[in-house]
Amino acid sequence: MKPPPTLSRARPLWLSSARAELIWCGLFALFVLGVGIGLRDPWPSDEPRFALVARWMVEHGQWLFPHRGHELYPDKPPVFMWTQALAYFLTRSWRIAFLLPSLLSALGAPALTYDLARRLWNHRSALLAALTLLVTIHFTYQMRNAQIDPLLLGWITLANYGLLRHLLLGPSWRWFWIGCFFAGVGVVTKGVGVLALLMLIPFAFVRRRGWRHVARFDGSAGRWALGAAAFLLPVLAWLVPMVLIAQADGDPQHAEYVQNILFGQTVHRYATPPGHLHSPAYFLGIIAVDWLPLSLLLPWALPAWWRRLKRRDARFLLPLGWVVLVLLFFSLSPGKRDVYILPALPITALALAPLLPALLRRRGVRAAVFTLTLGLSGALALAGALAVTRHPKWSLRLEQSLDPQIWWLFLAIGLAGLVIVALTRLRRAPQGWLAFATVLWSVYGLWGYPLLNGDRSALDVMRKARTIAGPQAAIGLIAWKEQNLLMAQGPVAEFGFLEPWPQQFADASAWLQADPAQRWLFSLDTAMGACVNRSKATYVGHANRREWWMFRADALVAGCVPAGTKDGSGGADD
Repeated sequence: MKPPPTLSRARPLWLSSARAELIWCGLFALFVLGVGIGLRDPWPSDEPRFALVARWMVEHGQWLFPHRGHELYPDKPPVFMWTQALAYFLTRSWRIAFLLPSLLSALGAPALTYDLARRLWNHRSALLAALTLLVTIHFTYQMRNAQIDPLLLGWITLANYGLLRHLLLGPSWRWFWIGCFFAGVGVVTKGVGVLALLMLIPFAFVRRRGWRHVARFDGSAGRWALGAAAFLLPVLAWLVPMVLIAQADGDPQHAEYVQNILFGQTVHRYATPPGHLHSPAYFLGIIAVDWLPLSLLLPWALPAWWRRLKRRDARFLLPLGWVVLVLLFFSLSPGKRDVYILPALPITALALAPLLPALLRRRGVRAAVFTLTLGLSGALALAGALAVTRHPKWSLRLEQSLDPQIWWLFLAIGLAGLVIVALTRLRRAPQGWLAFATVLWSVYGLWGYPLLNGDRSALDVMRKARTIAGPQAAIGLIAWKEQNLLMAQGPVAEFGFLEPWPQQFADASAWLQADPAQRWLFSLDTAMGACVNRSKATYVGHANRREWWMFRADALVAGCVPAGTKDGSGGADD
C-alpha cells in the first residue's frame, strides 16, 4: 500500500489547504466538546461518585484502595479516578479536573480516526469521518460527561489504532505492542478493555483467506508473544501491588475489595447483572436513535460495505468485524446500557470514511439529515413555546425538578435550529447539522450548565444546609448521595454509604446527642420515617428529585428507629 500523501499535497475538502481544514476542525472539536467546562460541578448518577473518590485520594493518599467517604469503593478499578486526581494536581480546580480526562479522550478519538482513515484512504474521507464522529449525538453527549466510559473509549480507540496500523498498514511491531499495551490499560480502567484484542479474530480470518490490503508478516512467534506481555504489563502493575498489600496488612476489607474487583465486577456482573436488564435487540435501538445522524447513513452504507467485503478488502472487514463482535459480546449479557457500545462508534466512523464523500452528495442522505435537523429544532421550539406560554401539565411536572428557565433554553436552541434549516436548506443539510450541533452544545454548556447546576449537583441544598447550621456546627449525613458529601460545606460526618438507612439513623442519632449544641443532622425525608418531629425540623430543599431536611436533637422521637431496610446505594453502578 502506498503511503498517504502529506497534508501539503492532500486534496482539501472545503478550504484552500488540507492543513487549514485540519486546524479549523481541531478548534471546532475543542469548542464542541469543551464549551462549558468550569461552569458546573459533578452531576449524578456517576460523576459525583468518581470525583468524591478522586478527592479522597488527593486528601488521604489512598491510591490503591479507593474510598467513598470512609467506606471502600470496590465497584471499579482506580484508573479513572487517578486521572481525575492527576488533573486536579495540574489545574487545582475540581470543576475543571473532573471533566478533563473525558475531554482529552474525546479529542483523541476523532484525531486517531482521522489519522488512520487518512493512511488507509485520503484526507477528504478522513476529515468527514472525524466530523461525523464528532457530531454524532451519542458521542458528543457522553464524552462531555465525567464517567469511566469516555476514558475507556479513548484507550480502546488508541488500542485499535495501534493494532490496525500493524495489521493493515504494517508490519509495525511497535504499534502492535502499543495497541496491546493500551488494551491492558483499558482492562484496568473498566475490565472490558480486553475487547480491543477481538480485532485479531477478523485479522486471522482475512490473513488465512488471502484478502487484499492486509499486512504480511515474517511469522515471528516471539514478536507476537511480546504483544501478550505488553497487554499484561499495565494489568500486573496495578494487580500485583494491590494483592500484595491486601495480603500483607491482613485487613479483611482489603481482601474483600480484591475479591469483588476481580470477580464480582467482571464475571458475576456480566453473567448475572443486578440491573439494566434488556432484550438482545436493545443495542439496535441505541444505534438507530442515539447514533444519529450517523445511523441515517446506514441504509446506504450497508450495501456499499457488502460490495467491498465481496471484493475481499480487509480494510472493511477488520473494523466492521470488530464492531459486530463487540455488539454480540454485550448483547449476550442480560445487563445492557447504552454506553457499553460507545467504543464502537469511532471504528464505525472509520469504516464509513471512504463512503462519506459520495454518500453526503446523495439527495436521500441530505433529505434524511435535513429532516433530522428540522424535526429536532421544531420539537425543541414547540416544547419551549408551549411551556412558556401555555404551561401544560407535562411542563409543570418537569418544573418540579428543573428550573423553569429551561424552557427558554429549549426555545432558543429550537429557533436557532429553524434559522439554520432555512439558511442551509436541503442542498447543504450536512453543514446545517454541523451548525445546529454547534448551537446545541454551546447553549447547553454556557447556559444550561449554570442553570441546572445548583439542583443537579446538590450545591444549593448543601449551601443552604450550612447556612442553617452556621459556620462552626458539624452536619451529619443520613441516606446521603455522593453529591451531598462532595458538595458539603464546612465540617461534616457520615455514617456509611452502604449501611441500611435505619442503622445510619441510629448511629447518627447517637452522634447528634453526644454534642447537641454543635451538631445537626441532614437527612433524606423518606429515611426519617416517623422518628423526627417535623414541626421542630427545618426543610432544606429539593435536589436530584429528593427532599432534604435538617434537625437537631430536640426533634428526635425518643426510642424510635425508622422502619425498613432500604439503603442509600442507589442504582447499579456501571
